[in-house]
Amino acid sequence: MMHEFRKTLQVPVSVETLFAWHERPGAFVRLSPPWDKPEVVSHTGGIRDGARVELRVHAGPIATTWKLEHRDYIVNQQFRDVLLEGPFATWVHTHGFRAAGPQASVLDDHIVYKLPLGPLGDVGQGYAQRTLARVFAYRHALTLADVTRHAPFADRPRLRIAITGASGFIGTQLAAFLSTGGHEILRIGRGAVKPGVTDIQWHPERGQLDPRALDGVDAVIHLAGASIAERWTTAHRAAIKTSRVESTSLLAHTLAQLDRKPRVLLSGSAIGIYGDRGDEVLTERSTPGRDYLAEVGKAWEGATEPAERAGIRVVHLRTGIVQGAAGGALAKQAPLFKAMLGGTLGPGTQWVSPIALDDHIGATHFCLMRDDVRGPVNLVAPEALTNAQYTEILGDVLSRPTMASAPAFALRIVLGSEMANATVLASQRVVPDALQRAGFQWRLPGVKDMLAFELGEMAG
Repeated sequence: MMHEFRKTLQVPVSVETLFAWHERPGAFVRLSPPWDKPEVVSHTGGIRDGARVELRVHAGPIATTWKLEHRDYIVNQQFRDVLLEGPFATWVHTHGFRAAGPQASVLDDHIVYKLPLGPLGDVGQGYAQRTLARVFAYRHALTLADVTRHAPFADRPRLRIAITGASGFIGTQLAAFLSTGGHEILRIGRGAVKPGVTDIQWHPERGQLDPRALDGVDAVIHLAGASIAERWTTAHRAAIKTSRVESTSLLAHTLAQLDRKPRVLLSGSAIGIYGDRGDEVLTERSTPGRDYLAEVGKAWEGATEPAERAGIRVVHLRTGIVQGAAGGALAKQAPLFKAMLGGTLGPGTQWVSPIALDDHIGATHFCLMRDDVRGPVNLVAPEALTNAQYTEILGDVLSRPTMASAPAFALRIVLGSEMANATVLASQRVVPDALQRAGFQWRLPGVKDMLAFELGEMAG
């Protein structure tokens, strides 16, 4: 039996702009729900007739493979995804577009599908409809947010942007977002050069980066660095610092020597620079802390000095706790909460300063496009909250009790005292003063909304 699903969205941009957003290479990555941890195996030919996509979707413990072909492409009107191989017996998804005025358009997602196993499969029709509603609530909210964020800068020239860490949790989505805005992305990485994967090769530990590869780049976004989430052995503790400082120093010195220098360097940093500060309200003007991560932060930011001396605008992206279902702290916490093993960490009174992945990307884009933003910028939501408050909200979003807790002494045993004290037990009540003064608008300022969006638990 054939079934249908349909959902429409009105957006405040022209139909040409909306269609172009979908046609650019990052759209597929942006539209993939993070809670299923989708993996693009291959994608060739864009969305035009004959183009093909193969992806692996991790829905629960079972991964399914989808092979799709694009057909019936009509510019500014439609394109279709037809399932060649996958979990449905039939699947045809028509992406329809129509104008609703000079600066307004409508996206019409229409899916005709047939479940596998004949009449037996139709028992799962209700689940299929609920799943589609969940997925397209996410997709439409993200589409609206992305085109709205690009719109204020639509009259600005498109940029050539080089990104380190572009394959990471944040970098993957940032690169996709920027590409949907029409910017050209060059990915800097250690692997062999392969367009779209690694466009520029470097080896920071050896001081290797060819300046010619960056000639004519308009902006550089530096996100690379060893994870602080791994246990701090002596070797990894050293890697946390050297991976940040050496790579930043190499990049800054290289950019400073270019004849055609980029206009801006957005360099990664973190709110760990403030250290453990109790109830103190922290802004960009607050002094750094004194623990290991604070020392790393100071050296990390200081390494950009050659670029700044050369006249390049430098922004230090002091990142808070990024909330994303596909990576970072939330990806580790959510499964525990679903299994009813989630709870407060330590006393629960320590302040945490989160930010939605989507707002982190939006704030980075804002700093990129606004020539008046420079220096340290706290990338956090407008209001911090305690670990106990965060725990209660996450449990509420997932409809799970939060009676469990991890005592501070246990965390120190498991993680090591230094790591535990500087990360999960540290109190950082950070305010995004620079973003607020510059007029940045958060899409998901509240923790409940950011968690519900990322975990696919939005109402309606």
